[in-house]
Amino acid sequence: MTTDTTAPAAAGPAVTTRSSLRGSRPVTLLAMCLGAMITFLQITATVSALTTIQRDLRVDPTTVIWIPSAYTLVVASVVLSAATLGNRYGRRRMFGAGVVAMIIGGAVVAGAPTVAWVIAGQLVAGLGGALILPNSLAILGATFTDPHRRTEVITAWSAASGIGLAVGPLIAGALLRHHPWHSVYLSTIVLGVITLVVTAVGVAESRPDAGRLDLPGLLLGTVAIAAAVYAMIQGGRDGYTSPVVVTTWVVSAAALVAFVLVELRTSAPMLDVRLLRSPSFSAVMVVAAVSLFGFTGVAILLVLFHERAQGLSPLDTGWRMLVLFGTYALVAFAAGRTIRRTGFKAPLTLGLVLGAVASFGLAAQGPTTTFAHRWALFVLFGAASALVVAPATAAALASVAPAQAGMASGAVNAARQVGSVLGSSLLGTLLTTTMLADLPDRLAAHQVGEPTRSAVRTAVAAGATGDQPLPDPVRSAIAEAMTSGVQAGLRVNGIVFLVTAVLALTLIRNRPHQH
Repeated sequence: MTTDTTAPAAAGPAVTTRSSLRGSRPVTLLAMCLGAMITFLQITATVSALTTIQRDLRVDPTTVIWIPSAYTLVVASVVLSAATLGNRYGRRRMFGAGVVAMIIGGAVVAGAPTVAWVIAGQLVAGLGGALILPNSLAILGATFTDPHRRTEVITAWSAASGIGLAVGPLIAGALLRHHPWHSVYLSTIVLGVITLVVTAVGVAESRPDAGRLDLPGLLLGTVAIAAAVYAMIQGGRDGYTSPVVVTTWVVSAAALVAFVLVELRTSAPMLDVRLLRSPSFSAVMVVAAVSLFGFTGVAILLVLFHERAQGLSPLDTGWRMLVLFGTYALVAFAAGRTIRRTGFKAPLTLGLVLGAVASFGLAAQGPTTTFAHRWALFVLFGAASALVVAPATAAALASVAPAQAGMASGAVNAARQVGSVLGSSLLGTLLTTTMLADLPDRLAAHQVGEPTRSAVRTAVAAGATGDQPLPDPVRSAIAEAMTSGVQAGLRVNGIVFLVTAVLALTLIRNRPHQH
């Protein structure tokens, strides 16, 4: 079966494609799902290895946040431009380039001798993720032109990302039992090679008649997002009123204003900002950001809680996280057919409310709570996330004409990745600051003397306690302080989810817009 990437008649340029007799819809779906798996496998594999990386390289807690955030920083900054490059030079070509970048980034981290090299590898991998995500979605949108079938395919694509999230902790945990943390990133390389082979065998090129490249919009959009994301991350470390952070916010705001003005005047915009006049489309962008804010942020909080507050191994942590991620994948697969009957509003609102309930429930538990008392909340949060992440992506693409699929996929992925950066950086920073603020009182409660109390706090702030045997009172105090930080992050996530649920209920259009 040849890939049909010719869009129905719609406002905007017609979609054309480089002919490829090898193109097949099932193989195309498989390749795009594998690409989605790689991008999310990189996230959870990194999170699972964070404790080991921090201990081995003696990284302070504030710098540790940059290890996962470096990846999402580049993805969020470049993903909108990557969609434009796919429209201009070929989506299949840019998708393949993204997979190659993921492989190179994984190889750099796998051989990294210092934390600087780890972050550098994550930056390269982030470029790959940025190229993969919007172009894989746009390829699926152009290949599967029936609106209902497209929704099912996109939810399958989202479910594949859940599989990547689920296997990341397991692969990392298994490898960390017998090998150094560098080996964790070999999984990215292997899966990347497989994806390249499948893409070469059965994916046809897809390229709309995009006209000239919107270079000013591309540069201004990248600067606006990159500056904002950098300010979010660095603000958690240096303070949001520090001169560098304030200057970065000003740069971001100026670039954003210039971007909007340029896009309104150009005949072939990278992002038609008029789409944001639709309250439904704008609300979908917010929901997409919040979905990854919670999904990524809560995943990081729970992994750190298991490994540092409860002292579990990465593999034991991986099995517990599989409950959350596995539920996400299963529910996401079913979400496509559910949307056909209910529309978008019900699953998005319900998912956000249930995610808030699960967050508040997890926040009420302490370091001695067994998994037998928590697994149901893991299932609930995984199912809730699947009801939000997959339908939000489908709702964004259903809100635009098929010719604008690349533009919409870039916009929704940019929103998702900005949310992911916010989740990992803000919730991670909240965890660290709450933990360090709470630690002295916890140490005092366990009757740890003042000289030791100051030394422990300094060591924790510097990330230098991993190899040292700690007395039981000190270890208990650290676990309790860590739990306080995790609980603070979970409560914030619950509040954000509830507020967004109101937005989804009141603004999002329930059915796909008919073009």
